[in-house]
Amino acid sequence: MKTRLLPADAPGAVEEAATALANGELVAFPTDTVYGLAAGHDHLRKLYVAKDRPKDKRIPILLSEAGNLEASAIVTPAARALAARFWPGPLTIVLVAPRRGTIAFRVPANDVARRIIAASGGGLPVTSANRSGRPDPITAQQVLEQLDGRVAIILDGGTTTVGERSTIVDCTGEPITVLREGAISTAQLEEALVGVESLS
Repeated sequence: MKTRLLPADAPGAVEEAATALANGELVAFPTDTVYGLAAGHDHLRKLYVAKDRPKDKRIPILLSEAGNLEASAIVTPAARALAARFWPGPLTIVLVAPRRGTIAFRVPANDVARRIIAASGGGLPVTSANRSGRPDPITAQQVLEQLDGRVAIILDGGTTTVGERSTIVDCTGEPITVLREGAISTAQLEEALVGVESLS
């Protein structure tokens, strides 16, 4: 497969990316944190193969808007408060999804990403667009260097604005737990949870 590199703001680029996803192909695009690699829900195996990703690591779901979370998972008061404060943005929230177990969710603060996700039904499995164990890419060229020939389309939206991974918070139980501190600090999380929940 030959990977196509398209300017994200080119006419029809987002629609072409969404069509590729619907046809079972892999697409990389910018988010606010790093570049993401997406697949349609029925083609998750391709994500694992392209990234050489261990099969026991689940793929997060990126949402086009925070309102889609209520239909996707059991939303706790703490998760609701954090989503209201930090979405769209670099916070990943782990919740229980009926019949699917625990899944990580995020709404990226990137218009291109949200438009592709919206065109794909409002939620997409997306992980960082790198080979497992390699650096997270913050430019389209870095994605191409790692995944050339493994993905159908890379949308070039320039350098990502945040440039580091999202913070991950487990909101499945009480107290909630910070699994990875990234662009949002523990202090910022605690401030948003005043009167709602505590962090462990």
